[in-house]
Amino acid sequence: MTRINTNVSSLVAQNRLASSNNDLQQSLTRLSTGLRINKASEDPAGVLASGALRAEITGLTKAISNTTRASQIISTADSALGQVGNLLNDIRGLVVEAANTGGLSSDEIAANQLQIDSSLEAINRISQTTTFQGRKLLDGSQDYVSTLSTTPGIADYAIDQANLGTVGSVDVEVNVAAAATKANVSINANAFDPPLDGDAVATSKLATNTYYHAVLNDSGIRITGDFESVQFIDDGSFNSLPAASINDGVLTLRYDSFDQPHSINMSANAINSLPGIEAHWEGGPFENTQQTGVVRPVHAGIEVARSDGGNIAISYSDSDQSATTASYDEQTNTVNIALGTDETSKGFVDIAQLVNDLPALSDGTELTATVIDSDGEETTGPSQRLNLTADDFNTNTTNFEPKLNGDLIFELRGSAGSETFQFSDGATALQIAAAVNLVSDSTGVVASTENGLNFTSQEYGSDQSVEIEVIGESDAGTFKSNLSETRALGSDVDATVNGVKAGGSGNNLSINTSTLDLSITVEDGSSSNFSFSITGGGATFQLGPDATSTQQASLGIGSVSTGKLGGSSGRLYELGSGQSKSLINDVHGAAKVIDEVMHKVVNMRGRLGSFQATTLQSSLVSLNETKANLQEAVSSISDADFAQESANLTRAQILVQSGTNVLSLANQNPRNVLSLLG
Repeated sequence: MTRINTNVSSLVAQNRLASSNNDLQQSLTRLSTGLRINKASEDPAGVLASGALRAEITGLTKAISNTTRASQIISTADSALGQVGNLLNDIRGLVVEAANTGGLSSDEIAANQLQIDSSLEAINRISQTTTFQGRKLLDGSQDYVSTLSTTPGIADYAIDQANLGTVGSVDVEVNVAAAATKANVSINANAFDPPLDGDAVATSKLATNTYYHAVLNDSGIRITGDFESVQFIDDGSFNSLPAASINDGVLTLRYDSFDQPHSINMSANAINSLPGIEAHWEGGPFENTQQTGVVRPVHAGIEVARSDGGNIAISYSDSDQSATTASYDEQTNTVNIALGTDETSKGFVDIAQLVNDLPALSDGTELTATVIDSDGEETTGPSQRLNLTADDFNTNTTNFEPKLNGDLIFELRGSAGSETFQFSDGATALQIAAAVNLVSDSTGVVASTENGLNFTSQEYGSDQSVEIEVIGESDAGTFKSNLSETRALGSDVDATVNGVKAGGSGNNLSINTSTLDLSITVEDGSSSNFSFSITGGGATFQLGPDATSTQQASLGIGSVSTGKLGGSSGRLYELGSGQSKSLINDVHGAAKVIDEVMHKVVNMRGRLGSFQATTLQSSLVSLNETKANLQEAVSSISDADFAQESANLTRAQILVQSGTNVLSLANQNPRNVLSLLG
């Protein structure tokens, strides 16, 4: 090559040396930073991939932090609930101890009550002071806000979890296909003598014919005795005081003229002169009055019946109150009449009206009272004074009492336990029911006498049972043969929530889906559909790397104050001094309340523990593993391989050194031309 203007060899050597220098510089940069990609130009696709992965890692890091914080919050609440549980356990022990009234003095029971009061105060204090970073956890502020509290037909509810989404609320529709039922075994009416025929009535009726005479100016005579009717004779020729006589059951009162005034006292004296007949002055001024007043049979009594034809009784008592009152005892199926001191309120018309005004029974059964005369026929007219006492009424009251027609021994088994009963021939259905109800707390079964005899579980649900085993019965007995069945079970409520089949347990229905976890207790035996809205509240935890509702978990933490803790039997505060279920007022009611409250608190702890273990801790493990995998992926894209880069560095160094030498030689080539000129 003899051209000198362009040294091609030198140019080639320069390019190779520049490339080797670039490789050397790249290796030095990667080894000094530890990164494979130091500029976007080095790997544009890798930059995009690693950037997206780093964003995910940042979200995961915060999600891990959030989940750890959530777990710490739940642990704080759980610790406080554990202390509440200890206090409740102490209260339960004090309640059980106080039930031993035969072994404890009143002072000891009062001391137990003071301890309960202190424990209740401690529970309220825990409810208000359990906080995390200034946020109260157990005062109800972390519970959901809903319209359930104002929804009719709801006895109790708990919203454990609800995903409110971006809208911030959720509507819930509950459709009840079938109400929960109690277990029931019935005994046909034919098991008794006389059998119930659907027209069982109780009659309160005076023993003798009674007439009311000369009702005028709120005064008159009540006439009682052995006669069938009364006649008045206006005898103008009879110039004498009023006279009375009786013949063939007819009481005759003779006056010289109805237009002339006669003393009621004179009429009474004339009537009282007859054997077996009595006249009683009733109210008003004791003065002369025209004998044109009304003479009519007095209302002789009332009949009371149930709309379902069930057994019924009437009982009278004297009251020191002014007005007469009426009430109904569903346990004994008895109408109780408390006779007041005001005589004007003691007529049969008044009493019948009081009975008819009584509200319907819990099962919808209504009572009907009818005023009757001495012949048992329905009669009408204004109420009349009777001036009778409770003993007078009760003496002449006939209550319908179906009776056993043979000796009987049977064992009654319920969900709470069993008892054996023994009755003799002639025992009434009411007596059997009363004996069963006396020990209902040990069997879980109550008895009633509607349309025969019914044994019914106290609670609702498929876990409730009633079983009757007749151990012995006389040959004439018909109890066993008229049993509807020997064993019966209740049933659970059948319902759907937003189209999802709900689990039923007695009157309680519940669902647990990814968006809604709640339980609702409807009123006893309710089959009504209802709807409500969850409009906010709850503790929401961000557990994922993206701020979306699907990566959040929401949890409702209810209040544990004594005013909120409770169930169908009552609230915890009712165990305090002076309250309805204090140790002095109702120790058995207190035991029911404390058991329900303990069950609720244990369920709350279990729910929080489950959320912490299955949701938070499992999520935390998954987040950590995901983060590690993503970091590994980023490392594989962005981090330098030191072994490879060290080899690249050595290669680049050698190439740079050799390239420099080659360039030096290439630059010597043009000098060879000088030899041609020499």
